[in-house]
Amino acid sequence: MLLLLGGGVVANVILPKNKGFDSGWVVITFGWGLAVFSGVYVAFRSGAHLNPAVTLGLLANGAKDYAPGVPVSFSSTLVYLAGELTGAFLGAVLVFLAYKKHFDENADPATKLGVFSTGPAIRSYGWNFVTEVIGTFVLVFVILCFGKTPTQVGPLAVALLVVAIGMSLGGPTGYAINPARDLGPRIAHALLPIKGKGSSDWAYSWVPVFGPIVGGMLAGLVAHIYV
Repeated sequence: MLLLLGGGVVANVILPKNKGFDSGWVVITFGWGLAVFSGVYVAFRSGAHLNPAVTLGLLANGAKDYAPGVPVSFSSTLVYLAGELTGAFLGAVLVFLAYKKHFDENADPATKLGVFSTGPAIRSYGWNFVTEVIGTFVLVFVILCFGKTPTQVGPLAVALLVVAIGMSLGGPTGYAINPARDLGPRIAHALLPIKGKGSSDWAYSWVPVFGPIVGGMLAGLVAHIYV
């Protein structure tokens, strides 16, 4: 649900001949916030885990349970990470199906990739990495300050936090702040029969994976001391 609605708002804004074409960054940021809002509700059974950075942040924070009846362990962590990545992949596939005719239109390959995964406004791998670390740190640290788990703060609070991050820190990299959000759709982009799609930009792909992981775990450690 997160990637279907999040990727969908990007497709609506940047792909040719859409009714929302060129409606801008504000629409994208609010669309992603509402995608998080919906995704948190749908994922309530898991403790609203949509993001490996949040999962690993809770692990670093010393959480005992991911959700009621789901203790933190090596096996449960792997299941959560796999589920988050699989969900992101499937959401991206659904975006492709919903916008298939628009993907068939002539557009720059980078624009089509932008529906699926993030990319930097100015490519500088080190500084792009720093941006993702900072953005994800804010996400996970504030969630933990809200009340230790996403479900305790409520979906709306997390959604507004994501909007704030997008508007304040999202410009340099497109604010992945979620390894699964970027990697799952990037894999989908590589596998799907998208007309004129071009490269999946694997050279950049490590930034929106490892940046959020580092940011999330740092937030968990700092919150363990602070909260």
